Amino acid sequence: MRLNRTSVGAAALIVLAFSTSWLALHPHRPHNVILFVADGLRSGIVTDQTAPELAAVRAEGVDFQNSHALYPTITTPNASAIATGHRIGDTGDFGNTLYEGPQPLAFPVGSVLAPMEDDAALTLMNQRYDGDFIAEESLLAAAREKGYSTAAVGKLGPTSIQDVTRRDGKGTIVIDDATGQPKPDGIPLAPDVAAAIKALGLPTTAPDRGLNSDPGAYNMPGVHVANVEQQDWFAKIATDVILPRFKAAHRPFVLVFWSRDPDGTQHYQGDSLNTLEPGINGPTSLAAIRNASSDLGRLRAALKALGLDQTTDVVVTADHGFATASKQSRTSASARIAYRDAPAGFLPPGFLAIDLSLGLRLPMASPMGLPIALRDGFHPKSGALLGADWSHPDVVVAANGGSDMIYLPQSGSRNLAGAKALAARIVSLLTKEDYTAGLFVKDRLGPIPGTLPLSAVGLEGRARTPEPDIVVEFRSYADACARPDTCQIEVADTDLQQGQGIHGSFGRGDTHNFMAAVGPDFKKGFVDPAPVSNADLNPTLAKILDLTIASRGKMRGRVIGESLKRGEVPPFEAKTVRSAPAAGGFVTQLNYQTVDDRPYFDAAGMPGRVLGVW
Repeated sequence: MRLNRTSVGAAALIVLAFSTSWLALHPHRPHNVILFVADGLRSGIVTDQTAPELAAVRAEGVDFQNSHALYPTITTPNASAIATGHRIGDTGDFGNTLYEGPQPLAFPVGSVLAPMEDDAALTLMNQRYDGDFIAEESLLAAAREKGYSTAAVGKLGPTSIQDVTRRDGKGTIVIDDATGQPKPDGIPLAPDVAAAIKALGLPTTAPDRGLNSDPGAYNMPGVHVANVEQQDWFAKIATDVILPRFKAAHRPFVLVFWSRDPDGTQHYQGDSLNTLEPGINGPTSLAAIRNASSDLGRLRAALKALGLDQTTDVVVTADHGFATASKQSRTSASARIAYRDAPAGFLPPGFLAIDLSLGLRLPMASPMGLPIALRDGFHPKSGALLGADWSHPDVVVAANGGSDMIYLPQSGSRNLAGAKALAARIVSLLTKEDYTAGLFVKDRLGPIPGTLPLSAVGLEGRARTPEPDIVVEFRSYADACARPDTCQIEVADTDLQQGQGIHGSFGRGDTHNFMAAVGPDFKKGFVDPAPVSNADLNPTLAKILDLTIASRGKMRGRVIGESLKRGEVPPFEAKTVRSAPAAGGFVTQLNYQTVDDRPYFDAAGMPGRVLGVW
């Protein structure tokens, strides 16, 4: 449709009338909020030299030094917590790869395992759960319903999760990797937003990652450049389209900007193929950290140029920390098999499923039900089905990097005794593996020596999606360095190579994410000693924005009152819980802190096998 001067003028009058009526109804306008998520940013890696714009927010405003990602330390689980303020047992987003029951998701997924960093898969998930698989109201949804301007820009998957029920182009502006793609992948743009993007001379289709998109292979290094081109496009739209549009609307606004860097580049970096040095501390990863920092600086500069800097709070978080992937084990049978695409003696992708298949003597298939022939050098990738009947598997493994989810589909109430026996067999096998660091078991299947219940780590709640029956955390450690949480190494079930970046474990390198805030509602130059987490952002920002957000589940974060002006630091204490020992002495220990009975998980696992558990 072509816009003439009359239609543009009419549209401007409508915006003016709406904004005037909004101001009349809300004379005490709340401040605006930008929530900047630097995916995979470790707290201790941020300095004036590595990330000056990120360091500036921490120095000028609030430094959340005692910060926490939620476990599993994976992107979409933490995206659901950031969006809703609930821990994972309520949101049901347990991993980037989830088991979704015996019926495969429809096209284009076609699998019983759902890839959560995918807009089409999120649409199918919502369809399966009455329009909302998370079933907890998000910050953006509440702000949108109150008439605020809202937008989410950035990485595919977690960006959409910020307002997962309204991705139709008519509510929150959603711009991610799939923007401009046809359905079911792409989320439509409103015509006026598309026109504004075109007016800048930019394409309305998101660019791909270009030279940043190749992870390499077992015999070929990955990338040596950061994700600059794609993120430049996102940042340009945020600063030159969305923020001016929000200013013109004369309403409070909430913008979530989800930076793929440093996560994407750290995953794919080619600085240390099949070696652990420099790992994620090489020049390519440092370039990705600077890239994210620069994008934050561009957003703050745009606020100042638009005269919005004095009325906008800027909150920065990371969904999780990061580590260097290891593929080494002395005990795993999977590492003694030859594969077509894995170095000899290394753990292959899917090693946990392979070891369980061999140990339980169960046939193994892909998530689509295709047999996996180990003797021909093949292995699982994102997960596997184990059992004689792959349409009704006994065991499903969903691979998620530093932790894997194990589901026992036949563990219904009619076969609880059988499920308990199978869970005990699996635990017995895993406690003998040197890569196993921690084991968490669904409450009704325990207690099992060597394990802690899922409820102990916030993984049992009001979730609509299937809960994992067992969560397996892999070993983590750090070589000698000044900040061990910035040089964590962890065994990982991933198709990435040893030496590339990974996360997902319960080590402190993965749980210690970067968090900071600056703006009119926050204290200046304040170092917060109290524990905080990604689940605290929603209630804190809801308070700033004067929003009331309903809750279905009970595992909700707190308002970080001490970070706000005139707020006081709450009392907090450190605690430890420890499982009964399994045969051989394996235990799972949990180190955590509490504020008002809310837990903040530092690290968990077998002492000596997890960074942060001593």
